[in-house]
Amino acid sequence: MDPNKEEFLKEFGADYGYPNGPKTIDEIRATEFKRLNGRIFFFSITRNSILSKFHFLFLFFGLVYLDHAGATLYSELQMEAVFKDLATNVYGNPHSQSDSSYATCDIVREARQQVLDYFNASPKEYKCIFTSGATAALKLVGEAFPWSDQSCFMYTMENHNSVLGIREYALSQGSAAFAIDIEESLDHSRGNLMSVKVSQHQIQRRNEARFFEKEPTGGAYNLFAFPSECNFSGLRFSLDLVKIIKEDSDRILEGSPFCSGRWMVLIDAAKGCATQTLDLSKHPADFVVISFYKLFGYPTGLGALIARNDAAKLLKKTYFSGGTVAASIADTDFIKRRQEIEELFEDGTTSFLSIASIRHGFKMLNSLTMPSISRHTTSLTTYVRKMLLALKHENGASVCTLYRSDNVKVVCHGWGPIISFNLRRPDNSWFGYREVEKLASLSQIQLRVRNIEWERTLGFPQTGCFCNPGACAKYLGLSHSDLLSNIEAGHVCWDDYDVVNGKPAGAVRVSFGYMSTYEDAKMAYLLWMWLLKFIDFVRTSFVSLPNQIGRYHLRERPSSFLNEGPRKLLAGGVFLKSITIYPIKSCAGFSAASWPLSSTGLQYDREWLLKSLTGDILTQKKVPEMCLISTSIDLHQGILFVESPRCKERLQINFKSNTCNGSTGEDFHIHGQRYEGRSYNNEVNIWFSQAVGQPCCLLRCSMSNYYLNNSRCVGMRRDVQSRLNFVNEAQFLLISKESVSDLNDRISSNMKNSALGVAVQVNPMRFRPNLVISGGEPYAEDGWRTLKIGDNCFTSQGGCNRCQMINLVNEGGQMQKSNEPLATLASYRRVKGKILFGILLRYETADEVEQETNSWLQVGQEIHPNSF
Repeated sequence: MDPNKEEFLKEFGADYGYPNGPKTIDEIRATEFKRLNGRIFFFSITRNSILSKFHFLFLFFGLVYLDHAGATLYSELQMEAVFKDLATNVYGNPHSQSDSSYATCDIVREARQQVLDYFNASPKEYKCIFTSGATAALKLVGEAFPWSDQSCFMYTMENHNSVLGIREYALSQGSAAFAIDIEESLDHSRGNLMSVKVSQHQIQRRNEARFFEKEPTGGAYNLFAFPSECNFSGLRFSLDLVKIIKEDSDRILEGSPFCSGRWMVLIDAAKGCATQTLDLSKHPADFVVISFYKLFGYPTGLGALIARNDAAKLLKKTYFSGGTVAASIADTDFIKRRQEIEELFEDGTTSFLSIASIRHGFKMLNSLTMPSISRHTTSLTTYVRKMLLALKHENGASVCTLYRSDNVKVVCHGWGPIISFNLRRPDNSWFGYREVEKLASLSQIQLRVRNIEWERTLGFPQTGCFCNPGACAKYLGLSHSDLLSNIEAGHVCWDDYDVVNGKPAGAVRVSFGYMSTYEDAKMAYLLWMWLLKFIDFVRTSFVSLPNQIGRYHLRERPSSFLNEGPRKLLAGGVFLKSITIYPIKSCAGFSAASWPLSSTGLQYDREWLLKSLTGDILTQKKVPEMCLISTSIDLHQGILFVESPRCKERLQINFKSNTCNGSTGEDFHIHGQRYEGRSYNNEVNIWFSQAVGQPCCLLRCSMSNYYLNNSRCVGMRRDVQSRLNFVNEAQFLLISKESVSDLNDRISSNMKNSALGVAVQVNPMRFRPNLVISGGEPYAEDGWRTLKIGDNCFTSQGGCNRCQMINLVNEGGQMQKSNEPLATLASYRRVKGKILFGILLRYETADEVEQETNSWLQVGQEIHPNSF
């Protein structure tokens, strides 16, 4: 056995792995989660003196899943039981009157009881209302709660956006809303007993005049919401808050106009109840919301609202539907609603097949028992937290900053199986969580990445703010001005801004589930160890140096880094080897021996794009098949030729005549650029719809203007001075043949050393360059400030940040994906979280208005660079 695991079991063996359960954790993984199995390969860079200090985990074939707070995994035996159930039974619509319908009613009734049993809730006191998820359950409470101008909605800062959304219902009805922080403190007046202290944030109202007309009276209904477990930090709130708020609000909220009134309590248990028991017989909350995929992975799209009977009767439902009324008359204002609480609130036909499947999930959880699951996941969380805190740089600086309120006496009932943190460099600056995500994905480790109020899911840990803006701001120390400035700067959900003004805009999150193992936890730790070694390697070998205008280039590497020793400038200088034009954004381009320049770059380069009927710009990231669409241009005829293996006829578009529709241009924005595009007739759009396999239309750029918002944010656009067609960052991308050759040497060496088989050879066209050059040293282009090709002058816009797109390759008409070349580039071409390869250029022309410049580029022209 691994000595490290032996040490782990000495400390946590009594809690880890279900030692007294029907199966051990190893048996569970071997029989119920075979899809996670894999092999680990270790890889060492063998670059001379670097070898002794740079050994790291290179590839993990399998899947390390550590995003159980986002969605836990279903058991394969659980799914087999579900399929067998559905394959051997007939379940009909429960609103019908047949034997199959009665069978469904019985299953639904049993499922409701299972849910109540899980929370130890008596059916005499509680009802289970099925919804499409926890969010739908929260929405139901918000829209049906008896709000008034005397009411208030109070909630802890640590709440999911779906809970915060209830605020809109409260404010729209004239109620007040405010967030609170809850701490424990000593109450000297009560014999030094521990007491709850509430810190109230600003009261929000949308009608101040109505508020000041009269003070709240004791007859209004108020709602307090908190999570059983914070999905950002893992903090488990004390469930005693239910009784404290309901019974002692006068003291807790002393001095607040809302200290009196009838307080009702809502618990968001979507995350917490997966690893911790919530006993409603001891903590009688009025409303509890859950999602079943958080509990046992399947089904998705199904949740429940567990409501106290007396609280449910206060909810005022407006809409009625099939299943919720006993009778209605079409041409008269008459309805008779059903009396049973479940029937009254479950609009339409319930998702009865999904409801039938939850019993198999509960059977699995009950066999392990919730206390055992809690102890098991806690042991893994404690181990990883301890190991992360021990990580140090060579200079003694801590690598990890963990977000946990150990220094605050919060009303806490322990910590759930969540660890949120960020990584620091040796100089104490922050690693961006997107950088962590990109590196993890290259090792088949699934991450969750989130920003301050947005999220994006991959799969190992998770990163960002996990839809919990209050907790995120609280733990990251982000003020209102920080948040507002980020928003005004254009930072939105799922963008790549992970460090803003020197502060992280989100975090990395690791979360464990009942099937997580020591090996999963160890892999999380090994990833950070890999990052630590990688940081030191990059710092000592490739220092990022800012130049005078704020761009970065890579320092010339020491000669010892190269196996073959120092390279000399090739005889004959540097020449333009190829020119490639991509008329339609994300479609294949064509090469030319010479090509005219315009004020937008290469003439007609990315002058067209495809747009879906929903308004999305189609790219290879969304539609990889676009690379199969080939293009060419006949300058003399003024015709764009387009071909696709899915279309029999070759399409011809005469771009010199007016073949666009006569309608006015269509305005839209891409990366901060405002465009006006001209659309084509239906025949052209039908051709492209067939080529990409979905309805779309072709647009031609007729005008573009870069705009800046009030904060002067430039987004991802590198070139904000020139007129641009439908490019991402700049007019040109230049790639060096020598740099690609060096990259291929590294890929071959890596594959050989790791015994992983035949190396991948990367063609320069994998990077979709406009210009490929030959001659000179590899990566010499990194240091170019300006260059001259023939009589044409260009300015470098800096390195091109590469993404997973370069790992896609067209082989025989099929798109294939691997880890290369991005994995190898990540090992030596990372600068401030970006993986750079190739440089972006702007064409310097005195004519910024006219399209034509009468200047041409020609293959074979000599290139004269000026370095920084």
